[in-house]
Order: sequence, then C-alpha cells, then structure tokens
Amino acid sequence: MRYHVIYDSTCNLCSNWVQILETLDQGKQFDYIPMQDAIAIAQFGITPQDCEQGVILIDAQSPQRRWQGSEAAEEVGRLLPMGEVLVQAYRTLPGVKWLGDRAYEQIRDNRYAWFGKCSTPYQSRYPACASQLNNSNT
Repeated sequence: MRYHVIYDSTCNLCSNWVQILETLDQGKQFDYIPMQDAIAIAQFGITPQDCEQGVILIDAQSPQRRWQGSEAAEEVGRLLPMGEVLVQAYRTLPGVKWLGDRAYEQIRDNRYAWFGKCSTPYQSRYPACASQLNNSNT
C-alpha cells in the first residue's frame, strides 16, 4: 500500500515531522506532497484552504479514503512498525484521544508562531511524482 502525505512545507514542525517519517519509512509506504503545490493537491479535489485544517493522508490505491488532522497523524503512526499497538492504546485510554485532538488543533493553528516558518520550503526526498498522482485518480 502507498499513501500520499500532504504537509505544510513551510512549517518547521511539519517539515521536521516529514523528515522523521522519511527516516523511519525510507519511502516504502509514504510519499509527500507539499500543500503549497496547488496543482498536485487539486488532482485530489483539495484546495489550499482544505489544507489549513491539517495534514492529509490519502490512500493512493483508493484516493477517496483519506484522513485529516489528528486522524491522519494517528493513521500514519498506525502504519509504522509497532505503531498499531501504540495508536490503539492512545485511542482507548479515556480522554486521551479528545486531549490529543484539541492539542493537534492548537498546534496546527499556532504552528508558525510556536515553531517558525522555513525560509525555503522543504522538498521531500520521496516526493509523489506526477505519474503516481495521475494513476491514483484513475
């Protein structure tokens, strides 16, 4: 299975998160699309305004299957080795999921103020190529 991660390439936190995922995954499951790439995200019917609600994860085989915000972060975690157990524990502990969702919203809405903005957008080592995007929409 392949997944597209749509991320904010000008956010320091988001770019660092993508770099960690790249190190852990080595491009096996995930490729990356900057939310600033309006042409690429438009292929999925996504607008820059949609991206303001947080990271988006898209199943490349079934692009209608997608997650956003804290749900996307959880799904990415679940897909990583040993992640299923950790995410399941997080989701079942009373109140923790609710707190995580609220924390995600605060971080998302204050990401530039708290973590800064990159002077140069981060370009992933594992970008989604145009042919992958075109094929995933057919």
